[in-house]
Amino acid sequence: MRIGELAKATGTSARALRHYEQAGLISSERAPNGYRIYDERAVVRVRNIRYLLAAGLTLDDVRVFLPCLDGDVATAPPSDKGLRVALERLAVLNERIAAQTEARDRLEAALREKTGDRIRPVA
Repeated sequence: MRIGELAKATGTSARALRHYEQAGLISSERAPNGYRIYDERAVVRVRNIRYLLAAGLTLDDVRVFLPCLDGDVATAPPSDKGLRVALERLAVLNERIAAQTEARDRLEAALREKTGDRIRPVA
């Protein structure tokens, strides 16, 4: 299948597919006209990549899951290495959330101090 067909089948963009290919997560053959041709199995692989990215992992993190990207990643038991990567990413996300929460709280406190408590926090 050509890149546009794969994009449509997986709900992603051709640009993202080229990015995944450049990252070594998917591969294609080249037709005589230069078009990328993907195997039908690429649909499952791309859906798994998108699932892992949506879970908060990065493309570098997803590389750890290369051996199982052609299966059912969502229900397969995670490997020790996969768990380690996911836990490390979770720690990074928690640190970022804590830093953003602290910044928000400092800004809110400064606004309250300067406005005489006339502001209401936006939820």
